[in-house]
Amino acid sequence: MDIEAFREYCLAKPGTTEDTPFDEETLVFKVGGKMFALTNINSFEAGINLKCDPELAEELRERYSCVLPGYHMSKKHWNTVLPNSCVPDALLLQWVDASYQLVADKLPKVQRLAIGV
Repeated sequence: MDIEAFREYCLAKPGTTEDTPFDEETLVFKVGGKMFALTNINSFEAGINLKCDPELAEELRERYSCVLPGYHMSKKHWNTVLPNSCVPDALLLQWVDASYQLVADKLPKVQRLAIGV
């Protein structure tokens, strides 16, 4: 997977926006103004940060060598996944879906209804 495919996948999710709030290299995807994925525009291979259920986050780190504690994020709630390494793209995209859903589920009901989630 390349950054463009990743970007298109994230942006296809209802209510998703992209932004570079930290610097011009860090691309952040949000739903309802809350982050669910981020990556480096210039070095996509360095990792994608995804929100994750804390218990599952630990399990994935133990099971996959390309899943690390979230870089510059809460290690409890975020994982960094090295794309194109030890997991197929389909599984990575499932984790993107799960990250998006975790964040979307915590939005106020009115906001969820407005964006269609």
